[in-house]
Amino acid sequence: MKLLSAAQLQEWDAYTIANTPIASIDLMERAAKACTQWILKQPFLKQPIYIFCGKGNNGGDGLAIARLLHEAGITPKVFIAEFGKPGTDNFQENLHRLHVLGLPIQYISSENLLPPINDDSIVIDALLGVGLNKPLSGLYALIAAHINTAKATVIAIDVPTGMYIDQHTESTNIVKANYTLTIQCPKLCFLIPENAAFFGQVQILDIGLHPAYLSTIDTNLQLTVLEDIQQCIHVRDAFSHKGQFGHALLIAGSEEKMGAAIMATGAALRSGTGLVTAQVPASGATALNICYPEAMLLMRSNTIDNINHYTAIGIGPGLGVNTDSQQILFNVISHYKQPMVIDADALSILAENADWLRLLPKGSILTPHPKEFDRVFGKCVNDFERLHKALALTLQYPLTIVLKGHYTLVAQQGKGFFNTTGNAGLAKGGSGDVLTGIITALLAQKYEPCIAARLGVYLHGTAADLALETEAEESLVATQVIAYLGKAWNYVKPSAAFIH
Repeated sequence: MKLLSAAQLQEWDAYTIANTPIASIDLMERAAKACTQWILKQPFLKQPIYIFCGKGNNGGDGLAIARLLHEAGITPKVFIAEFGKPGTDNFQENLHRLHVLGLPIQYISSENLLPPINDDSIVIDALLGVGLNKPLSGLYALIAAHINTAKATVIAIDVPTGMYIDQHTESTNIVKANYTLTIQCPKLCFLIPENAAFFGQVQILDIGLHPAYLSTIDTNLQLTVLEDIQQCIHVRDAFSHKGQFGHALLIAGSEEKMGAAIMATGAALRSGTGLVTAQVPASGATALNICYPEAMLLMRSNTIDNINHYTAIGIGPGLGVNTDSQQILFNVISHYKQPMVIDADALSILAENADWLRLLPKGSILTPHPKEFDRVFGKCVNDFERLHKALALTLQYPLTIVLKGHYTLVAQQGKGFFNTTGNAGLAKGGSGDVLTGIITALLAQKYEPCIAARLGVYLHGTAADLALETEAEESLVATQVIAYLGKAWNYVKPSAAFIH
């Protein structure tokens, strides 16, 4: 699913108007009806409703919503930011329709005309939409701050006023919405952590924009959805054997952190690879044998015989960052020729040895969380800078970067794919170790690196989501994610015909 820029969103409207055909005012009516239908289904309709409108098309949406609510038997209070200039044509048409109905409208031209907002009221923010490209100032800034000082329930139309949709918002003077009713498709701004305090629960409302437009454009950012995943899963032949599904080597664990190695190994075993070997310190061998007798063991050493015998290597979970660990990582990346997964302590070692990046095998996958990313690649001042740096780095180096978060980003060759599965239960120690095992297993099965990363992240999140059938986000632990990988595989695999 393509993520569109502000300009492309406006082009999509124009394309729909030209090719459906539909008048611009009628397309606005569709959007207003979709928003009104959602509002009418909510349990808070007995509360007073305030609608704040600008004079652009977002404000036109707000005026149309006011009229439709009135027709449904609910009369909101309507406030328009007044600058002494006429609004857009669609705004003016919807204003005329309100005047015909005789709905009272209050114009706000200065701070002393701001209305008091009761704490139990509903505020609909229809001031400014997706076209914003500069921080709020003047009257809009005053109205946004006024809304934020109230304790009302706030519903933003398309995007909270003050928020840019495809770049870092330079100000925190943004309307804080409890709900955002966004039109037709998700927006990039809703996937970025720095904006999380402002948009609340996002509801995507389909208004029937012409689908053919999407085939006419290219974007470098997408959402990974189930249909994408189903198209890339390898179908297993009934006569296949373990040798056809690769041999994964996990170099992980230390005396203090054997759990990391055990979890990575368990996740790899449950992710389809034919053979799994774990290289761990001798002190951890018994624990790993007890937990996963299906895995083979190598005792920890600085060198690995026949290293290219393995079809994929994952290194880092619980490894430690001491001199021996650094020597192990250097030896592996100097001699191994296949894509590998670098995580956790291996990333910390890379952060201290930046010139080693050029030694990483082509196609290797790095799986940092934001702080690890900054340690390896340099401090970023905001989440958008980190996003764009990740994309740029994958053009500079032949690597895939998995930037972990609520909507984990997989970046390769300048393109980014945001994941859509998972929940806050994954915010626990061990979750990253499980992900490393999954992705390493997929690499071992000869999935292309970007596909291995996208599929691995999607499976990881799906397993966590399915685990909520019996667990709460608070109680979910990483080993339960491993336990639900079987259900996750069954969920994502496309249905297949069977020969009887």
